[in-house]
Amino acid sequence: MDVPVLFDGPLNSPGTLQLLGVCLVFGGLALGYDLLFGHAGLLSFGHALFIAFGAYGTGILLEHLPLWTAMLAAVALAAVAAALLGAVALRVGGIALAMVTLAFAQVGWIVVNRDPGGLTGGEEGLPLDSAALPSALVGVVNTVNLYWLSLAFLVLVVLVVHGIRRAPLGRVLTGLRDDERRIAVLGLSPYRIKLATFVLAAALAALGGAVYVVVVGGATPHLASTDLTLSLIVMAVLGGAGTRWGAVLGGILYAYLDQRLTHVGGSLPGPLGQPLFVLGALFVLAVAFLPGGLTGFSRRPSRAA
Repeated sequence: MDVPVLFDGPLNSPGTLQLLGVCLVFGGLALGYDLLFGHAGLLSFGHALFIAFGAYGTGILLEHLPLWTAMLAAVALAAVAAALLGAVALRVGGIALAMVTLAFAQVGWIVVNRDPGGLTGGEEGLPLDSAALPSALVGVVNTVNLYWLSLAFLVLVVLVVHGIRRAPLGRVLTGLRDDERRIAVLGLSPYRIKLATFVLAAALAALGGAVYVVVVGGATPHLASTDLTLSLIVMAVLGGAGTRWGAVLGGILYAYLDQRLTHVGGSLPGPLGQPLFVLGALFVLAVAFLPGGLTGFSRRPSRAA
């Protein structure tokens, strides 16, 4: 089925399926970050570090392990790294936490670009070895399987995050976001809860990075950059931070516009040809006119007659 303007080809064409797959991955990544930002109130500028852990870890380990084992090992390594880094960073809060996580992320970005031991490919990036992938994920004809892999990742993140929202832990995270002292008064440890949430969000980010590297066929230093973390914040705020579906909607919409505007940007006049300009303008308009994000529009109370 053709969808003019929105896509260049039919919905079942390889190009469209890959675009949708990337959008679904970013929907899951945004929701995983919103577990930190929107639910627990933790502002981290280093979340992209764990996405890079998953992507580069999978690419490097794929030379020695089967794909699914490499992905799980990369996620486990990211979780261990998050536990170690979080144990230090979460001793502070607010803007200090943002700065500490930013510093860790910058170190990761420098390491990726320095290409230690020829592992990361430096500025060129790390192409995925297609010969080491399962045959069902290789070739244009199997692009539909990459779409299903992306959808499976999004569904998993939705189940995890929404399960936490419905559980007592969800109310604890809300209390942690609103007033950390209340949680301490109840006899709970805010530090341990924040650390557990930090590690879980990092594991989801690493899994997203592992799926992303399979979908697009390689990893680039952008995955370790602060720009990507800032994009995740924009996704969460654009859709509605802390809401049920806001981050998913924001992530999918942002990724779609980013991909499409990059593709058609040269044919648009003036600043409209710059994807960052359009995305920035969209974000400003959303904050100005929809403070609760896109999902907040439907939740606005109707005015009494």
